[in-house]
Amino acid sequence: MSMYNFVTVTRPRRDVIHNEASGSHTFKQPRIGGSCKRYDLLRETHAAKVKEGIEKGEIQTGRGMNLGIGLKRSGETRWGSHYGSLISLVQMYSSVIDVLEVIKEDGVTSDQKGEAMRHLDSIQTFDFAFFLHLMKTVLGITNELSQALQRKDQDILNAMQLVSIAKERLQDMRDNGWDPLLEEVYVFCRVHDLDIPNMEDKFIPKGRSRRKAKDIKYWEHYRYDLFYTIVDMQLQELNYRFSESNTKLLLCLRCLSPYKSFEAFDKLKLIEFATFYSSDFSSMELVVLENQLETYIIDMQSNDEFSELKGIACLAEMLVKTGKHRVYQLVYLLLKLALTLPVATAKVERAFSAMKIVKTELRNRMGDDWMNDCLVPYIESDVFDGIDDELIIQHFQNMQARRGQL
Repeated sequence: MSMYNFVTVTRPRRDVIHNEASGSHTFKQPRIGGSCKRYDLLRETHAAKVKEGIEKGEIQTGRGMNLGIGLKRSGETRWGSHYGSLISLVQMYSSVIDVLEVIKEDGVTSDQKGEAMRHLDSIQTFDFAFFLHLMKTVLGITNELSQALQRKDQDILNAMQLVSIAKERLQDMRDNGWDPLLEEVYVFCRVHDLDIPNMEDKFIPKGRSRRKAKDIKYWEHYRYDLFYTIVDMQLQELNYRFSESNTKLLLCLRCLSPYKSFEAFDKLKLIEFATFYSSDFSSMELVVLENQLETYIIDMQSNDEFSELKGIACLAEMLVKTGKHRVYQLVYLLLKLALTLPVATAKVERAFSAMKIVKTELRNRMGDDWMNDCLVPYIESDVFDGIDDELIIQHFQNMQARRGQL
């Protein structure tokens, strides 16, 4: 079970790729902020448009409004969710178009001009506008949950509540969100003079002949093939990551927290937590654990050394430091089991930083299983540094008969 960010559908510094053959759709942001000169030009262009809008009465003014904004660069959006990037791109869309037009005409090299031309062709389409608003809406629903799971001092109870809320909102979006989304896209296209297809016409994918195209209309393609598919992907991922049993486990885990003098302590939930590990706790040990927990909590709440602890990792360290891990052996076993869960440690950011290094553009076809196998030793390097290389070699040697000696 992982608390890794589960929404990773947007990536910076790319254009839109629409692959009908594989059914995949990837939103990619144009590389406007790639240089200081382009970035300054973008901000100046946007500032001029804001000023013009204020003079025409199209933009409201007030304290804190119309502050300088810009497209977020890749270093500012290293987390999976690029919600802020999508919002800024919607707000600065016309300015981005103007800057790309300038680069297309006045680019230093032919590569720059060609890249700007490709970006213009990609982002001035109904497809781009639809994906932009769809992903902005989806990531907006999961934004608070994503932020909560990134925090080092995770509040498990609030996080689980946000999971339920995100599931409920995504389901509501699936049931009732199609018409509002489509209207929002229509308005965006009209404002920016983008062609809107007739939704009752037959949909013909780019590069396909009319004879080989599926007999579906535009609205069916956008609603069933894209809208429902993407929303269902998010719901399935949430249900997979946070199943009923996983949610119960996490809520039980919260009861171990020493925060605010063990405010969340609940003996019954901790016993329930122990029942998830039947191989570690016998029926007799569960009875012993029930009594041990009562002594343990009185000891912890009356001991100043344990009053200012922030997390279960600090609690485990303090138990060892004071020798109480030998007094409360079953409670300490619960702590050790809890610490093996990825949610218990603040390694989410390290994992995403490692992904950027391990899965490069040269190795972008790496599958999830292989990537996971590569990431584990990279992220947990302190653990793997203590493993003798000879043991690893012998393990591979014994996996199957080999002609040579490793």
